[in-house]
Amino acid sequence: MAGKQETHQFKTEIQQILNLIINSLYSNRDIFLRELISNSSDAIDRLRFKAQTDADILGNDTEFFIRITPHKEKKTLEVMDNGVGMTYEEVMENIGTIAKSGTSAFLEALENSKKADALAPDLIGKFGVGFYSAFIVADKVTLTTKAAGSDTAVRWISKGDGSYTIEEVEKEGRGTTILLELKDPEEKDDGNYTDEWVIRQTVKKHSDFVRYPILMEVDKTEDIPEAEQVKDKDGKAVATTRAVRGDETLNSMKAIWTRSKSEIKEEEYNEFYKHISHDWNDPLSHIHVKLEGVVEYTMLLFVPEKAPFDFFNVERKHGIRLFSRRVFIMDNCKDLIPDYLRFIKGVVDAMDLNLNVSREILQQDKMVRNIRKNIIKNVLNHLADMDKEKYEKFFDAFGMVIKEGIHSDFENKDKIADLARYKTTQSDGKYVSLKDYVIRMKPDQKEIYYITGENMATLINSPHLEKLKDKDYEVLLMSDPIDEWVVQALTEYEKKSLVSAEKGDLKIDDEKEKKETKDLGSLFEFIKTELTDKIKEVRPSTHLKDSVACLSSDEGEMSAYMEKIMKATGQDAPDTKRVLELNADHPAVLKMKELFEKDRRDIRLKDYSQLLFDMAVIGEGGKIDNPSRFNKQVGELLTGAI
Repeated sequence: MAGKQETHQFKTEIQQILNLIINSLYSNRDIFLRELISNSSDAIDRLRFKAQTDADILGNDTEFFIRITPHKEKKTLEVMDNGVGMTYEEVMENIGTIAKSGTSAFLEALENSKKADALAPDLIGKFGVGFYSAFIVADKVTLTTKAAGSDTAVRWISKGDGSYTIEEVEKEGRGTTILLELKDPEEKDDGNYTDEWVIRQTVKKHSDFVRYPILMEVDKTEDIPEAEQVKDKDGKAVATTRAVRGDETLNSMKAIWTRSKSEIKEEEYNEFYKHISHDWNDPLSHIHVKLEGVVEYTMLLFVPEKAPFDFFNVERKHGIRLFSRRVFIMDNCKDLIPDYLRFIKGVVDAMDLNLNVSREILQQDKMVRNIRKNIIKNVLNHLADMDKEKYEKFFDAFGMVIKEGIHSDFENKDKIADLARYKTTQSDGKYVSLKDYVIRMKPDQKEIYYITGENMATLINSPHLEKLKDKDYEVLLMSDPIDEWVVQALTEYEKKSLVSAEKGDLKIDDEKEKKETKDLGSLFEFIKTELTDKIKEVRPSTHLKDSVACLSSDEGEMSAYMEKIMKATGQDAPDTKRVLELNADHPAVLKMKELFEKDRRDIRLKDYSQLLFDMAVIGEGGKIDNPSRFNKQVGELLTGAI
């Protein structure tokens, strides 16, 4: 007996996505069948996983399959599976909404594209709207599902026109059936998804590797048993075969990772990647390795070309699919891969893993630790062997992530450091490896110099770099927040210390270049007193050559950028007083010295002290407390100078 029934309206932004899918993606309509088959495959995987600890959940229905049923007269296509199914609440959560965490980002990405129909196939899987790709070809979609172990089924219906209904119904057996009432195809033989040949070719192209049989009932020929054959007057059989309807398995079902690499085409690798990642793009590269010995397992891993929209969402699931002898064990197995390699997609199939493995056991499993170690080794070696152009494409997408490993993976810190790339003061906007930086160091240069901050233009023009540029020393421009943690862990590279260009004494002047110290102690003490609530000291600068002032930190102290990061992320970070460095050779400082020696009570000295501090803040891209006062002081100076 049917139960409760509800009608809901789609939210405005969700309807926008539906309109886009319905109207803009017809040229990519094959995507719908791939997505529905992939969802069915995942549903069976989840059921098999549950069955490891609850064998009764399968009942008598132990043969898994996905069935496609076209009906030409009715213009319908049905995709059915006997997987885990969904409850009423799960339908509301998974089908009643679209990408609830990413809807805004999805629309923003579309808005930024001038060619929506070219962009959307790339985004459709990433934003969790794969099910809704059914509306590319269907005027109406009816989903009927029954969760394993449940007594009640659920039906969800929508025409994609702004609303959907959901109700409790009856259904024989667990699993999900999706009925599509199809639109008329634009061409007679192309895209008619009631045509068996079209279905067969689409499945072969996109879903051949799915591990469960994809069945379709077709006309077949079978031999007529001799006892049933009709004979003519001479005793000869009138017919030895007859036409029947029977199931045809459309896919090979051979797990791609079990096949020899030499017999797998690049297109097959690409389609398998799209199946497990729901990404419409081809992967950037793949790693297919079989390890034999005491521990035997196969890994097929992929490096994506682009980061998904929610890559930095803390709630985002990531990890490798884990199998044992082709039996699905776990999705998003984070224990197999460290966080700094979370962009990797793929599968691992271990021969002798405990099928009843729990998460706690998994963390202690020696085989899992061995697999994890080899995944890291293979991925890092693979990235190191990439050609320059491909690697830079990878680094643009995931460089900030892989650098996390320098701080978090001590064992592989040096390998990851070799993979790090930075733009520098001499690289003209191109990436430079640390190895290349060391090779290019000047003969008299003893240390690797870097500067951190969020704005590349501000970094390259920072007054802190003036003396280093004058010496023709190259400086690494570190503009990712993670770089603050990188330099904490990577204190040296190839026995060369990493030194901040904005901290402490650079110690780059040799004895010949050192000039006679000016008697500025009294003036500096006066400026310090005037700015006592903002700075902790005033010093002659070892960084400046042309500018008059900058702010620096002492060695071992938190940088200004790190303090900014911590405050932006809600962490406790004290307001650290920094050092005001003044260029002892700058005419402005010398003029202040003369004024100070002439009359220490001159009111202008207080204004100039504040002005020097404000100039130092602006020079590093910071914000001053009183822009109006600064504007007035600069105006007065201009008036006196003109």
